[in-house]
Amino acid sequence: MWDLFVRALPLLAEGIVVTIFLGTTSFALGSAIGLLVALARLSGIAPLTAFAVAYLSIFRGTPMLVQILLIYFGLPQLGISLDPIPSAIIALSLGVASYQSENFRSGILGVEKGQREAAFSIGMTSWQALRRIIFPQALRIATPTIGNRFIALMKDTSLASVVTVVELTRVAERIGSATFRYLEMFVIIAAIYWGISTVLSIGQETLERRMARAF
Repeated sequence: MWDLFVRALPLLAEGIVVTIFLGTTSFALGSAIGLLVALARLSGIAPLTAFAVAYLSIFRGTPMLVQILLIYFGLPQLGISLDPIPSAIIALSLGVASYQSENFRSGILGVEKGQREAAFSIGMTSWQALRRIIFPQALRIATPTIGNRFIALMKDTSLASVVTVVELTRVAERIGSATFRYLEMFVIIAAIYWGISTVLSIGQETLERRMARAF
């Protein structure tokens, strides 16, 4: 197995870069979209709430693999053609946003109502109260679930291989088909995914400890 790993290392390195790029970019975009969806659901404005509920229902109720296939293979029938990486990023971002929305919403709801009332009593607007008082505390509350979603998303990037994105899983498929050593190749990338997840888990625990000290 070691000889196969050494031979495959240049391609694996490229695959790791693509995997990390897909994961971090999709997470950042998905978090931004998720926050907007969470605020829409909490807004009390019927059309926005209805949109947020429908969004969550659709993207949490369908497999992310199907979403990727719809964007890559389905949109060209509507005259919209996207390359594999943008297609994967859009699908992953929209999918993770549906989960991040609930993470943010639960964090916001977890902040005591008196915090908002106190902010209003000193003349803050709703936006100022959210930005300065509510959201920093909500983020601390939601950090464990947000971190877990990031780790899960890094593994979900493997789904991009179905639309020919050359990330870790696609690299393993190519090398496996060339060498007929599928078992060893997939064990190698499983170990790499495990390593990435372990590093992220350690980072999450460190961040949680620091945020707990701050409060």
